[in-house]
Amino acid sequence: MSAGAAATGGGLTYAAAGVDTEAGDTAVELMKAAVRATHGPQVLGGVGGFAGLWDASALTAYRRPLLATSTDGVGTKVAIAQALDRHDTIGFDLVGMVVDDIVVVGAAPLFMTDYIACGRVVPERIADVVRGIAAACAVAGTALVGGETAEHPGLMAPDEYDVAGAATGVVEADALLGPDRVRAGDVLVALGSSGLHANGYSLVRAVVARSGWGLERHVDELGRTLGEELLEPTRVYAADCLALVAEAGPGAVHAFSHVTGGGLAANVARVLPTGLVADVDRGGWAVPAVFSLVQELGGVPWRDLERTLNLGVGMVAVVAPEAADAVTAHARRLGLTAWELGTVRALTDDDATRPGLVAGTKGVDGGAVLLHGSYRC
Repeated sequence: MSAGAAATGGGLTYAAAGVDTEAGDTAVELMKAAVRATHGPQVLGGVGGFAGLWDASALTAYRRPLLATSTDGVGTKVAIAQALDRHDTIGFDLVGMVVDDIVVVGAAPLFMTDYIACGRVVPERIADVVRGIAAACAVAGTALVGGETAEHPGLMAPDEYDVAGAATGVVEADALLGPDRVRAGDVLVALGSSGLHANGYSLVRAVVARSGWGLERHVDELGRTLGEELLEPTRVYAADCLALVAEAGPGAVHAFSHVTGGGLAANVARVLPTGLVADVDRGGWAVPAVFSLVQELGGVPWRDLERTLNLGVGMVAVVAPEAADAVTAHARRLGLTAWELGTVRALTDDDATRPGLVAGTKGVDGGAVLLHGSYRC
């Protein structure tokens, strides 16, 4: 049979194989306005090019610019969005997971790209996801300069999708935040989370499945349905963290820690230098109801819960002791819940025998966190 005959008379098409390029084009048209809204004068070329373009001439104003980059996804929280058929908030989870890792070193996020893999392109659904990403980029003060949507029929079910993204930011070399700046006597200032954020959902979903509770169930302790609570978008801290640094003045903020997978202690330990430990009283704040609910429904040990979920602390600022009150007050003016979480001191030999000590996490040879006391629910 000739090639021409194979292409006609019942031959397969790309659409018949499960990939609808016209649906992809429709999705782009639906999302274009939201993406363009994140573009400032540094973004060139508009939407739809092979590569996103960002004018780097602004970096010439830096004495020694350091580029920071991060990539991440949302994890199994997308299963909640799919179950509820609501897709306009998951973009905040993606952006928060990416840009808030960048701001930890003091870098301002410049631009971001996204990637959506799905079993079938439903233009309205894809557009909702990207509109959420664009809205979160606007909150973070970064441009969404490009992305990709890929149909994977046969690999993913028709209504399944996953999202990932990457971002690049910049920080002046002498303004780089991190363990080198942290000293004994520094204070930890906690910035409250908006809920579960986007970590630990494999545990959370397993707990919900075992409980037999439906996502539509109204939960009095939460003041809304279980599904609404589980889909609460991640708080995006980047712009607020940069504002805290600027407001506090040079040298006041020494480090940030983004509390994601691994929980509070594991992530704070990453930004402390070897030989220092942060003392944190578990009773220093009231754990939001959703975390207690997960613990009770699943009978999850608190030690396991604190190694998995943020327990109400989404970001931590490590600040000079004389700046702690001002940073806390300014965070509250920005609309964040903020409180003094703990203090940094020298690590002693006795600390190694204490059960609440967390050190050597995420492959980082850094400091430690000592959790003590009991949580307040």
